[in-house]
Amino acid sequence: MTFAQRFGSALNCNPHFHSLLLDGVFNTKNNIFHQAPPLTDEDVKEIVETTACRVIRMLERRGVLDENEYDELAEEQPVLAGMTSASIIGLVSIGERAGQRVRKVLQDPAEAVKTGHLCFASRGFSLHAATRIAGGNKQGLENLCNYVARPPLAAGSLQRISDDEYSFKLKTPWSDGTTHLILSPNELIEKLAALVPPPRLNLVRYHGVLAPHSKIRSVVVPKKPDAKELEKTRGKSKNRFLWAALLARTFNLQMKICTHCGGKMRMVAAITDSASIKKYLDGVGLPSEPPMPMPARPPPQEEFDYYFEGA
Repeated sequence: MTFAQRFGSALNCNPHFHSLLLDGVFNTKNNIFHQAPPLTDEDVKEIVETTACRVIRMLERRGVLDENEYDELAEEQPVLAGMTSASIIGLVSIGERAGQRVRKVLQDPAEAVKTGHLCFASRGFSLHAATRIAGGNKQGLENLCNYVARPPLAAGSLQRISDDEYSFKLKTPWSDGTTHLILSPNELIEKLAALVPPPRLNLVRYHGVLAPHSKIRSVVVPKKPDAKELEKTRGKSKNRFLWAALLARTFNLQMKICTHCGGKMRMVAAITDSASIKKYLDGVGLPSEPPMPMPARPPPQEEFDYYFEGA
């Protein structure tokens, strides 16, 4: 399974892929899974070098990569400031090639550089293959799937600090000590717009025996549990989870076991009358009045700016 992600940890556009692979092969004659030996550094090195070479060659063949195209400087500055800024971002600031990137010489195939255990980088491509989940570890597999399929904005990472500013908390502080990014509403929309994938593009792809049209997919993918197992988490409909199961899965709230005495809980009654609900909440010391809704606010930009070209 491959998850295509377009975002980095700083709301930047950073296309990359997270792949979950079966570390072995299935024997179609007896439907037995044969586990592969553990990966080595030489295996990862060979994979990243081969991938970098083939992808770059494919992009060049399709005309996507053009060594003569370079970005121009965003703004004009004094000579010394321009030279300093160009040095930082890898541009040339003076001469005939001013505003273009420093030319590079790429060796093909490039020797991959080891960056960690089972981690290598080559020609702008990096491969991290040090994460492995043992068979039967369903909780570890679920945690890994939650990570590789995570959204660009984590819960609580974005906060509104004023009418004109938002604060975005970085996942890990930068080397210069930066912990948050301050964005205006327009800057935030600009960042999010760059992360929206093209229309009708599947961000989750299935390969091999997990592909939809694989001949042995029914043998590999676990079958649905029987009726007795479904009754534990499903109601009358087999396609919907019970509220107790959803609360336990999402918020880690055990609705069937008492957290104080450890005894088994059961449903006594479902109260829907507003007067009875208020009486019960008041009796146990909980607020019975709903919170007041926040007043509506106008959008940050009430008028559109129109620009006309020509005479």
